[in-house]
Amino acid sequence: MNSESTNEAFLATIIDSVGDGVIVIDLEGRVTLMNPAAEEIIAISRRQALGHPFAAFLGSQGILLEMVAKTAATGMTISDNENIVIRKAKQLTPVAATTFPLLRQNGEPIGTILMLRDLTNIRELEDAVRHADRLSTLGTLAAGLAHEIKNPLGGIKGAAQLLEMELPLESELRDNVRVVVREVDRVNRIVEELLALSSPRKLQLTKVNLHKVLGDIVTLRKRATEGKSVTFQQQFDPSIPPILADEGLLTQLFLNLIKNAVEAVDERGTIRVASRVISDYSMTQKGERRSRMVAIDVCDDGPGIPKEQLEQLFTPFFTTKAKGTGLGLAICQKIVTEHRGMLKVESDPGTGTTFTVMLPLIQ
Repeated sequence: MNSESTNEAFLATIIDSVGDGVIVIDLEGRVTLMNPAAEEIIAISRRQALGHPFAAFLGSQGILLEMVAKTAATGMTISDNENIVIRKAKQLTPVAATTFPLLRQNGEPIGTILMLRDLTNIRELEDAVRHADRLSTLGTLAAGLAHEIKNPLGGIKGAAQLLEMELPLESELRDNVRVVVREVDRVNRIVEELLALSSPRKLQLTKVNLHKVLGDIVTLRKRATEGKSVTFQQQFDPSIPPILADEGLLTQLFLNLIKNAVEAVDERGTIRVASRVISDYSMTQKGERRSRMVAIDVCDDGPGIPKEQLEQLFTPFFTTKAKGTGLGLAICQKIVTEHRGMLKVESDPGTGTTFTVMLPLIQ
């Protein structure tokens, strides 16, 4: 093998290893090179694409065709990070694209290079930041309100309890007084949840065995669903070690998510709790090494959540439950954020819902 072919093989290996999609289009508009990342992004195999016109399989992507044509005609480098969405089956993938000319050493143009980057993970990170900002703003307001509300609540409850003591045992008014006390306690619980949502907490970090925490919660929920046709599945990756986290808060987090899943399936259904290590995301902080992430999926096969409700799920006081406060998922979001993780949800009406908690795999 001569040195030129060796260099070509080396360059081909590098291009195949790049995380961004790379497609090379010749002057006639035919695809001459495509790496595996590009195959994944546009859902077309290299075998189908090589030697065929680029427009034949991406004809619906007018913006990409315009970018390639303009670069081929003018030699300009063009980028678009906002307007391109590629449909794969039912899934929509936001994509950033850049086109730039492919030139010989003498400057003669021989084609166009199209680079594609899947923005799905970046969009999810942006959504997580927006949710965190919203919680921070509402939390500041909530903290002030909560302190103002707790004092008169205490006075109302105390007065109601004194009134109950003054009433004769046979008086029907005692039931009305008990309603006042019960409702005051309910408002007080909401206020306490608001304070938990707004007040900063210092995490009590210890080595936490996620599988033990999840297993214990599943055992508790199994007992609570006895007599119903609810099945629990546990799929844990045994290679995941204990992570550095606040065990009490993580227990509260997963208890809430698994309880929600059980309520979603009601009398009959399947709850799946799974753990896995993911390489798509990694978290880093100044002075620390980059760490991989562990993902915990809580899935149910219930009725699913309509798209218009998905946007509001983590907003405080948004609830679809008759007796819900709308603070449970907001608190879950806060717990995950405090652990420098992410919480996302995927749902289709009629097929079920999956909540995914991603936490840094820090030991």
